[in-house]
Amino acid sequence: MMSGGAQTFFLPGAGGSAAFWRPVAELARLEGVFFAWPGLGAEPAEPGVRGMDDLVQRVLERMNAPPVDLVAQSMGGVVALKVALAAPDRVRRLVLAVTSGGVPVAGLGGADWRPEYFAAFPQAASWIAEPVEDLSEKIRTLQVPTLLLWGGRDEISPVAVGERLRDLLPDARLCVMPEAGHDLAQTHAEWVAREVVGFLG
Repeated sequence: MMSGGAQTFFLPGAGGSAAFWRPVAELARLEGVFFAWPGLGAEPAEPGVRGMDDLVQRVLERMNAPPVDLVAQSMGGVVALKVALAAPDRVRRLVLAVTSGGVPVAGLGGADWRPEYFAAFPQAASWIAEPVEDLSEKIRTLQVPTLLLWGGRDEISPVAVGERLRDLLPDARLCVMPEAGHDLAQTHAEWVAREVVGFLG
């Protein structure tokens, strides 16, 4: 089914796989568009993808019949927020899971994920390690209703990051699963699916 009449776009994190959100989508009985990120994780590279802005453009180009709901994990949440900033009238709702959201995480206790990531994916594009633009001031302008889903044991993006995003976004609600980590959409898929369905309607 569609969520509230809107098409749902599922955006993975730096793992890049389109399969990341499928367990949640199946539990939530949501159909949609499942994005993969060329050059990230084990996904093959494409010449036209050289940075995050290219991923943003890829999502924008698929938004043929607005409105859309964006459901995003980690780095995908930065892409989702950039999409919403570029086309706020074409995004109905945002679901952001354990993302930096474009706010500096180091000062909020976030661990450096890059060494472990490149050990797991040595062929991944180097641009993924580049500093992320600080979107703190820009996202204050977003009126898109937003659900923030967090794991209480996430070391990469601690709950303090979710709290910062909740305070910055004008219409945001934060839900925390105390036992979950950065992969909560996989380890706690049923909980995530319930929250997504309740929010997207």
